[in-house]
Amino acid sequence: MAEHNDFGKLAEDEAVNYLKRKAYRIAFRNYRYGKAEIDILAFDNEVLVVIEVKARSTGYFGDPEQFVSKRKIQFLINAVNKYVEQNNLDVEIRFDIIAILKQKDGLVVNHIEDAFYFF
Repeated sequence: MAEHNDFGKLAEDEAVNYLKRKAYRIAFRNYRYGKAEIDILAFDNEVLVVIEVKARSTGYFGDPEQFVSKRKIQFLINAVNKYVEQNNLDVEIRFDIIAILKQKDGLVVNHIEDAFYFF
């Protein structure tokens, strides 16, 4: 496995551990629908949270959360709609980003709740 893939897996594991410490219930990891992949689906109380994990080994080119494109957001919306339909859920949905930046002394986790809004 390529080094960047190893770092991506490490970042997702770190995000899951972070969420569990905050009492989130992990429902699914790496849910796929069509071209979309939702990194983590979790429950924060009764809210279904769609979590995109973005990790960077350096902040030189910008913060990790800046790399979530409009196209990616649309894929996430389509995928979570399918997940809700498949599981016959009637829940509020929230979209979060967990940005992870590698630094000398370890990983820095930035959890951005309600990362994008829809009108």
